[in-house]
Amino acid sequence: MLYIGIDLGTSACKLLLVDSEGAVLNTVTREYPISYPHPGWSEQEPEDWWNAVKLGVPELLRGFDASKVAGIGAGGQMHGLVALDAEGRVLRPAILWNDSRTSGAVRFLNEEIGREFLSEHTANIAFAGFTAPKLLWMRENEPALFARIRSIMLPKDYIVFKLTGKRSSDYSDASGTLLLDVEHRRWDSEMCRICGVDGSCLPELHKSYERVGTLLPGAAAELGLTEGVTVCAGAGDNAAAAVGTGAVGEGRCNISLGTSGTIFISSEKFGVDPNNALHSFAHADGGYHLMGCMLSAAACNAWWQDGILRDGDYAAAQRAIPEKSLGRNRVFFLPYLMGERSPINDTNARGTFTGMTMDTTRGDMTLAVLEGVAFAIRDSFEVARSIGVEIPRSFICGGGSRSALWRRIMANVLGIPLDIPATEQGPGYGAAMLAMVACGEFASVKEAAAALVRVTDTVEPERELAERYDERYSRFSKIYPACKELFAEIV
Repeated sequence: MLYIGIDLGTSACKLLLVDSEGAVLNTVTREYPISYPHPGWSEQEPEDWWNAVKLGVPELLRGFDASKVAGIGAGGQMHGLVALDAEGRVLRPAILWNDSRTSGAVRFLNEEIGREFLSEHTANIAFAGFTAPKLLWMRENEPALFARIRSIMLPKDYIVFKLTGKRSSDYSDASGTLLLDVEHRRWDSEMCRICGVDGSCLPELHKSYERVGTLLPGAAAELGLTEGVTVCAGAGDNAAAAVGTGAVGEGRCNISLGTSGTIFISSEKFGVDPNNALHSFAHADGGYHLMGCMLSAAACNAWWQDGILRDGDYAAAQRAIPEKSLGRNRVFFLPYLMGERSPINDTNARGTFTGMTMDTTRGDMTLAVLEGVAFAIRDSFEVARSIGVEIPRSFICGGGSRSALWRRIMANVLGIPLDIPATEQGPGYGAAMLAMVACGEFASVKEAAAALVRVTDTVEPERELAERYDERYSRFSKIYPACKELFAEIV
């Protein structure tokens, strides 16, 4: 049988066709725009997502027997607010995960409702990207539209809705709304009350690998599939990526270098970071995980190469960086182009280059961008260490992980081996694996991962280089505290 994995990303929808043995038979990518109507705002039209799926799936299936497709799974960008009216129509553009307009709502939740209350009810505190602050913003600034909300969804749930007609979500994605009691896996009535949300507006909750339904007749016709195709609940992109790289079960770790950057630590038991610097979410494998998320990772490199240098040859730019520069670069980069989430939770934080002199080169600055992202990932890594979480090694995935130089920098900044899976399409591959479990191909997500995920290479840290990066990280970690008050003044 065949399975379709949907990776509903921030810049594009990536579709995978996977067979029962886990081989990726075909891939299709459909891009769509992001709107920035005001500084710090980030929005998309949900219909653009659906059009990407609708047009992409027939292309994906070209040359294959569509009647053999048994299941579809979706992994998607988390936290985005999709608001529908009583007829299922989108009320406004989706407010995305990297949107920072909610700073006032975040202060209200963390300071007036209280961090202790939020942590007790949802296992997390408020961050600007989460869904609940977006609802508070909408209630305050768009009251007429807010009053018309009858369904609240996350981005990949909108795709599942268009496929099946069912209003559903999974526990991993719902964890990032700040409306879910993560420990007990249910919507929290007190948080709904605080946000002015009627519980009837929230989707039905499922395990990521559970069957939600089958294709609607219209959707099946548009996609070129049969109506009997199973659609599973799917997962948030980071949980789906963790499944796709094999980071399931106790103590596994995955680092994702996508538009955003994450460090994802799986666990079979529920736990909360007492400092609330790391998120405590449900995992797509049925367990839980701690996660640190930086808002701009590979996006920083894209901004530098495409937006500033206007040179899309990323590989050439990295080849021009001298070996002797690694661990000795005098230029530092703070990667806070959209504010920052983990672990500093500061929407006012901004990107900076520090340490430039008259002899600073383009290569120095390119290297600083790559190193700055690695250092920011280490910030969350250090929080995990501080609460006793051991991370002896990690998988790595995402577009940025295709860079051998970036993988090497990351391994040495963190000081651990990084395993590279055979399939780099983490979220889409994980979504296809969830569909396999929903269709009975495997009894569990752990069984699917054991059977399908293969490591093709490992990047080992180098003692001397790791020591140099330790020293540089200690300097990097002083820059944000020195700039914090200034950031608040210049926003």
